[in-house]
Amino acid sequence: MPNPSAVPSYASGISDVPLLGDTIGDNLDRTVQAHGDRDALIDQAGGRRWTYREFNAEVDALALGLLANGVSKGDRVGIWAPNCPEWTFVQYATAKIGAILVNINPAYRAHELEYVLNQAGIRMLIAAERFKTSDYVAMISEVRPRCPALTDVVLIGGDEWHALSRTGREADPARLAEVQRTLSADDPINIQYTSGTTGFPKGATLSHHNILNNGFFVGELCNYTECDVICIPVPFYHCFGMVMGNLAATTHGACMVIPAPAFDPKATLEAVQAQRCTSLYGVPTMFIAELSEPSFDDYDLSSLRTGIMAGSPCPVEVMKQVIERMGMAEVSICYGMTETSPVSTQTRADDSIERRVSTVGRVGPHLEVKIVDPATGLTVPRGEPGELCTRGYSVMLGYWEEPDKTAEAIDAARWMHTGDLAVMDDEGYVNITGRIKDMVIRGGENVYPREIEEFLYTHPDILDAQVIGVPDARYGEELMAWIRMREGAEPLTAESLREFCTGKLAHYKIPRYVHVVDDFPMTVTGKVRKVEMREKAVELLGLQELAKAKHA
Repeated sequence: MPNPSAVPSYASGISDVPLLGDTIGDNLDRTVQAHGDRDALIDQAGGRRWTYREFNAEVDALALGLLANGVSKGDRVGIWAPNCPEWTFVQYATAKIGAILVNINPAYRAHELEYVLNQAGIRMLIAAERFKTSDYVAMISEVRPRCPALTDVVLIGGDEWHALSRTGREADPARLAEVQRTLSADDPINIQYTSGTTGFPKGATLSHHNILNNGFFVGELCNYTECDVICIPVPFYHCFGMVMGNLAATTHGACMVIPAPAFDPKATLEAVQAQRCTSLYGVPTMFIAELSEPSFDDYDLSSLRTGIMAGSPCPVEVMKQVIERMGMAEVSICYGMTETSPVSTQTRADDSIERRVSTVGRVGPHLEVKIVDPATGLTVPRGEPGELCTRGYSVMLGYWEEPDKTAEAIDAARWMHTGDLAVMDDEGYVNITGRIKDMVIRGGENVYPREIEEFLYTHPDILDAQVIGVPDARYGEELMAWIRMREGAEPLTAESLREFCTGKLAHYKIPRYVHVVDDFPMTVTGKVRKVEMREKAVELLGLQELAKAKHA
């Protein structure tokens, strides 16, 4: 029988600081009034920088140029580019006129680009000419005839780009102020496509209220002021960059630093040193790369105070090194998803080291979280695992033009079902134990890869580890560990790993297979693609026939 005295896994975020009720454009204007002469944006690679007053002038010129071009409230404007100052100008310019910014993954190929252009009904596409090996111009030319809504393509740095700004500088600023007065904080302002690891990606539609407040409160919990300088090596096209990075900065008058167009560990460390950054962002793999940089000890990182590690589960050992070797004593772990703007829980600067290295913190201000039994939907007692759900100002408006998929994710009471497995302790701290879809069922035992990965990090020769389930005739699924070794270490075998695990992990949690790699397959945001790993593992192990077998 259930215990009626058990405390439910539910928590709400209490705050003395009220939610922001304005639009992104109005909020930026207020910051410019208060901190106009402070640095707003520094492009480390390009050697360019803007004060808030200069930054706002670029944004307003682009906004007026877009208006002159016929772009209006509700029109979709796509941005397809790596991190650059122009990306940020577009972010704020579209917000000021009420156009909906559609973030397009820089790694997309032609067929993915075509899908997003049509699904969102993008009217104008602003793009880089190329990025790494991707020829954006060629891909745009290929798909444009099949995208009827697309009337304008503007290449960053090209004639059309300069024409937009030039037209805007010559326009009457009163027109922009007039348009801003017609906007509501609840208007949709941003569409971000989820990774699409199964089927086509879905467009999470977010309002001013969603992302402005999330950026603001993430910054509040990092104790940001106008004196902070935030190094942002994570992609702008993702919430981590444009919300937790850019909007956290501009709501506090802090400075945004772009170390490079794409993540580069050396460029990131150089930017922190050169600009005396107080905060550094990254997914765990980025911090691992920085800590492993051969010249790491040559950099002066003494200005660092805080930062955020998020985007995927944060290994305890990596978190400890970030605190000890990088001096990020107040580093925060955030947990969230695109559909929730993104952050739902966060560790605080005054949390103990143990809390900050082993949990994703507590619920954010003005938000609610609960953990439910996926089968019944009922809230489980604290200490028991279940699916994490969240509710509040951060929950998206819905998936763009996909009401059925929206209804699958957000229930009638407006709870967003994350698909993540979690446990809440007696003090409300949350630990993510894995994805419902990542859980491995081996011979009837539920196995959570995250638990095994954390244990493998304690091996002195293992730099990084990912655990997946692969088909097995006897047990249904068996465990496989993909491992990155430290430089100079002897590659592990299944036998040597089993020896290390025996007596420390239950027998059914010990990986049967070991695969040593230089790198994991990753998304552009640094998330490990376990779906791709499973596909490759089936080929490596010759399990194609087993993989085809159907199960109840």
